[in-house]
Amino acid sequence: MPDNRCSSCGVVMQRKGTAIFKCPACGEGTIGRCTQCRDQSVPYKCEACGFEGP
Repeated sequence: MPDNRCSSCGVVMQRKGTAIFKCPACGEGTIGRCTQCRDQSVPYKCEACGFEGP
């Protein structure tokens, strides 16, 4: 995720409370989560392996 966008909604992440982490399934893809999507448990999908999580 080169420009730090949320993997769920695509918003550019700039505020506190955001998270960027490696995919828990493959460890290769990078997942970005904005504050709103984290709070609402909006699903995300790893672009590398297709893993989906809350």
